Amino acid sequence: MDIAQARNDLEALMTDTVRVSRTAGQPVLDPVTGEPGETPTSVVYEGPGAVLSSHGQIVVSQILGFDWLSEGAAWYRLVTPVGAPVAMPGDLVEVTAVGADGRTGRIWLAEDATEASTVEICRTTRLTERITFAPSTI
Repeated sequence: MDIAQARNDLEALMTDTVRVSRTAGQPVLDPVTGEPGETPTSVVYEGPGAVLSSHGQIVVSQILGFDWLSEGAAWYRLVTPVGAPVAMPGDLVEVTAVGADGRTGRIWLAEDATEASTVEICRTTRLTERITFAPSTI
């Protein structure tokens, strides 16, 4: 396998622009309501990447012709170039511009420290989708 070519092929599929943000302090309480405001964050990475569903991860394996995620698929996974900084547990991942419809504005939480794939062609991070609101069921 030509690792440089595999890296180029995979990076060509990173058509999203992703932003990875990290908590940078405590939220300020509203003096009237006593409720916390937004938690301040700082951007640790913004650039090319892809947020892939489990189906997308399988499709990418088929396109590349080899198992680039030998540790297995997650429900969602952030894929960034090897040169991107490491995403840490609890980092927020947001798609700010998208190559495929439906992901802009959605936010995920990084579940574990970023891993280099076994053939070192990308960084991958397992994600959990963050639910920002839920209708009352009561």
